[in-house]
Parts: sequence; structure tokens; C-alpha cells
Amino acid sequence: MPKRYPPIATKEFRRFVRIIRRLRKDCPWDRKQTHRSLRDSLIEETYEVVEALDRTRTDHLCGELGDLLLNILLQATIAEQAGEFTLRDVFSDITRKLIRRHPHVFGSTKVAGAEEVKRNWDAIKLAEGRRSVLEGIPRHLPALQGAQKLQQRASRVGFDWEKSDDAWEKVREELEELRTTLLTANRRKREEEFGDLLFALVNYARFIGVHPEHALRSANKKFTRRFHYIEKILRQRGKNPGQSSLAEMDALWNEAKRPRRRRH
Repeated sequence: MPKRYPPIATKEFRRFVRIIRRLRKDCPWDRKQTHRSLRDSLIEETYEVVEALDRTRTDHLCGELGDLLLNILLQATIAEQAGEFTLRDVFSDITRKLIRRHPHVFGSTKVAGAEEVKRNWDAIKLAEGRRSVLEGIPRHLPALQGAQKLQQRASRVGFDWEKSDDAWEKVREELEELRTTLLTANRRKREEEFGDLLFALVNYARFIGVHPEHALRSANKKFTRRFHYIEKILRQRGKNPGQSSLAEMDALWNEAKRPRRRRH
């Protein structure tokens, strides 16, 4: 972090807003967009920001943040044109919320650390009118991330296992229940039990300090990298995976697992 923040980019921001308003006026594609039509684009740009965060080059992150900001300001501009709310309202609402939910910064409340900040945040949200500590978790979050959020919220009010061994025993219990359903239950019941097992694994991940969404994303990348290696070697042999045997691909998979300097 720099010792001093650069000046607030008021001029650049105003120009950006003017450009978006002109696009809404003069560009046929931008003019026809609605809150709902931009939904998928907003999700896609958010994931592209996440992907940029996983890279080492911050210029990618800079560009993706701009794309995400474009989607956010388009939504606000559409709302302004429809008389729903203004960009000023957006800034005012988030400013009030941040001040209200950080009494340890803007008030006299004392906190011992980050965990207490989270507990206070949840308590303040309940005082604002929420009826449940689970309220406000987006339904469309990736399932692993949603499970983690649910468990974190419940934990902050004391609904949690006492130690990681208890959470692991729950994983073992759910695994055995799944194995039992494979013999007797229908597909719907097996799906239910499999979901319970995943939920228990997410809970255990929390106890051992692992972010399940990050862990699975890393596993996906690792699988992709190793499978690409299989395809590469098979191409060198003049064939593709469909023309190869499982034994051959398995041998290449094990080869892909070796340190890079030992591969041929």
C-alpha cells in the first residue's frame, strides 16, 4: 500500500459516467439493455475479476475491475433513467452502511480483532431488521461458497462443533450414510446424502483453515494441467485420448504428477 493515497479521480470518474450515459443514448446495444439482460454479464465479469486475482500480473486485474465497474454503472444508469434511484443514492446508501457497521472505526466501540468485527457486523444487521443470521446470503452463490457462508454465520452465534475431530466424525458419518444409500435408495436420496457429505466436508475445511471453493478451484486447475499434458504427449504419438487406452493415459497422468524437471 502506498504511503499516501493518490488524489480522488473525480475528473476521470465524471468522464466515465458521461460516456456511459452517452452509450445509453446513442448506442443501440447499450440502449436496449435492462437490469435483467445485464445479469449474466455482471456474473461473468465478476468471475473474470476473481480469475485476475489468481494471476500475478496486476494489469489484468486493473482491466477486469474496469469491466466490472462498467456493469455496475450501467445498472445505476438504467435505474436513473427509470426513476428508480440515482448514482448518488448508491453512494449515499453504501456510505451510511459502512459507517453504521463499523462503530469501532467511526464510533467508540472497542473490538479485540477481526472475528469480533464479524460478530458485531452480524449483530448490527439483525438490529437493522433482518430476522435471521442466515438472511442475506445470495441464493446464487456457488454451492460450496454458500455452504461455507451458512456455517460461518451459524458459528458466530455459537451453533458449531467444539473441535475439528467432531467435524471430521460428521464427515465419516455422512460418508457411511451415502454408502448405505448406494445399496437401497433411489437417485434422489443418493443426491441428498451426497449433498450432506459435501456440506460436512465444507464444515471440516473451515476447522482446518481451508477455503473449500479455492481448494476445489485449485484441484480443477491441477486436473486440467495434467490432462493437457496427457493430450500433448498423445499428439506427439500421433493420436488423441479417444484412440488411447486407459492404461496408457493413466501412465501419462502419473508422469504429469512428477516434478517438471524430471519429465521428458
